[in-house]
Amino acid sequence: MNSIPTPTVILLDIEGTTLPVSFVHKVLFPYARKALPDLIRDRANDPAVIAALEETRAQGPDREPLDQLMAWMDEDAKVGPLKALQGIAWADGYASGALIADLFPDVPPALRAWSEAGLTLAVYSSGSAPAQRLIYTHTTDGDLTPLFSAFLDLEMGGKKDVESYRQILAKMGWAASDVLFVSDVVAELDAAAAAGLRTCQMVRPEDGTIAGTVHPVAHSMKEVADLFSLPEPVGKAQ
Repeated sequence: MNSIPTPTVILLDIEGTTLPVSFVHKVLFPYARKALPDLIRDRANDPAVIAALEETRAQGPDREPLDQLMAWMDEDAKVGPLKALQGIAWADGYASGALIADLFPDVPPALRAWSEAGLTLAVYSSGSAPAQRLIYTHTTDGDLTPLFSAFLDLEMGGKKDVESYRQILAKMGWAASDVLFVSDVVAELDAAAAAGLRTCQMVRPEDGTIAGTVHPVAHSMKEVADLFSLPEPVGKAQ
């Protein structure tokens, strides 16, 4: 039996951890790319759009805003104004039913089991907090947002920066040793571990994730539960 105390906070990455990478890159990103020109034109008076375009011009003064946004998408850049506009586009898509998040099947049962057991669930992703909420609101398993206590994004800092995790601990009032961070990216886990968090690498065969050698490795949320003595998910098995 594992004598190490069970984590009381589960901090989750999204892409490659709870949701296939393919959904982001083959569904969400192409949808936003197609929607952005009309969005910028049709919502020219929307304060959120105005603010995002002004920030885009400030960061890319030598390009038209739409060209800069498209270039950032080509680079998969993690920049605020792009994330804001993508979020607006995705909100429209989810509202219309054109988008629905198909999480890995082992995820919803685990989230429900852990929440029912009194664990604190939170998300830390490079996608904006509103975009995160959209994903978990519109899933094939229904609205899962009530299971989460926080949606944290790049306002905390970059995910490969140790200071970001310290910022999260300070903001949320968590003790580092109580928090388990689950991500598919080793560099993110390295940063979290340096801030004192416990870590687990999610290695999804569907995404071709390469397992590292430093952090515990799981291939499903059930394996995360087994590794860290968490409540066992009930339902769809992996």
